[in-house]
Amino acid sequence: MPSRTESLDTTALLSDLRGVFASGRTRGLAWRLDQLRGIERLCDEREAEIAAALAEDLGRPPVDAWLGDIASTKAEATYARKHLKGWMRRRRVPLSLNQLPGRGWVQYDPLGVVLVIGPWNYPLYLSLAPLVAALAAGNCTVVKPSELAPATSALLARLVPEYLDPMAVRVVEGDAAVTQALLAKGFDHALFTGGTEVGKKIMAAAAPTLTPVTLELGGKSPVIVAADADIDVAARRIAWVKLLNSGQTCIAPDYVLAERSVADELIDKIVANVREFRSAETDPLLRIVNQRQFDRLVALISASDGKVVTGGGSDSAELRIEPTVIVDPSPTDAVMADEIFGPILPVLTVDSLDSAVELVNSKPKPLALYLFTSSRTVAQALIDRIPSGGAVVNHVAMHCMVPQLPFGGVGASGMGAYHGRWGFEAMSHRRAVLAKRARPDLKIMYPPYSDAAVKIMRKVF
Repeated sequence: MPSRTESLDTTALLSDLRGVFASGRTRGLAWRLDQLRGIERLCDEREAEIAAALAEDLGRPPVDAWLGDIASTKAEATYARKHLKGWMRRRRVPLSLNQLPGRGWVQYDPLGVVLVIGPWNYPLYLSLAPLVAALAAGNCTVVKPSELAPATSALLARLVPEYLDPMAVRVVEGDAAVTQALLAKGFDHALFTGGTEVGKKIMAAAAPTLTPVTLELGGKSPVIVAADADIDVAARRIAWVKLLNSGQTCIAPDYVLAERSVADELIDKIVANVREFRSAETDPLLRIVNQRQFDRLVALISASDGKVVTGGGSDSAELRIEPTVIVDPSPTDAVMADEIFGPILPVLTVDSLDSAVELVNSKPKPLALYLFTSSRTVAQALIDRIPSGGAVVNHVAMHCMVPQLPFGGVGASGMGAYHGRWGFEAMSHRRAVLAKRARPDLKIMYPPYSDAAVKIMRKVF
């Protein structure tokens, strides 16, 4: 998609939205609830169109479109709608004796105008879930979908004005130049979902206008399988989530570390599950988003010094890659360097959980950590020893679908968090308010101070 910076008047766009926000129309509970209901209706009424767009962009089957983009988006909007009234209520705080008589509270004010920059891999969910947070907090919003998912981007541009307040919510299509042009104007908050390297550019572009950012990035999310794990369940869940969206998921299992006593069994069962999950498909290969990503993934497979135990095939004409499991690549192998973001799963054998911890902690902090063990003690010890954005025990990626939990990264995997109340607060200004009475108005508080007044003030304060 070509850049649209020439036709996009970013100054007028921001001016219009700031005018709408200044009018106060987005602040009330009723307006916010209407927008959340609009997102729910969009998901219900346009499911077929959304699925068709996702199939065109990503080759995703309807059930995966429903699970990965539609159901998760609707769930986020529904949860926010049901809890919003309570979230908006100001929170009274107790005051110390030296501030009495008086009252203190924290109120949640809308920030103003928010920019949501969506990615291509879950182009509906990761554009509209941040929008849920922005609208729940009472903000005007610009949504910039990814140009790498053009069918979904065009669908959002068409449908959002039908279901949401078109004066307060705008969809702007375009490439990276459009994103940079928008950021240069200065927003009250920007939320970006994407890769770490692009995240650095977003943060740099936001710096001149001091625009606060929430960065949902990626990283090599590891799976550690302890010797006491249920291997059948671990293999099934790892294989299932790894195949979703052709492995193009920021919280997909990037690599597996298995204790030596269970490694062979785990590998055999992961391979068996991968084959079973693809057995009903006429084409066992998985669609990759574009040529650049396809070439990168094929190069990772061909250059690996590990053993390919299943897969390895590809179809350059159709941009498809066979689900591939690589056993014991070296720590310096390219497949172990950066986030894979595709249907390639390295499985490494480790002699102990301590070795697994050491290997994971030698890399940048991941977006997610996955642990399979029957011991709560072991699970908690690993969680405490390995920093990550989030963690899941005995499953993979499910924390993303729990709006009661904050979702976000740490270090190179991102900054800030959202979902549920956490998203509402991220898109709000937590404003401290102290209300005092005019009387009493003690004279000892004002200069010139006597020695007695100073003694009293030292005791009070």
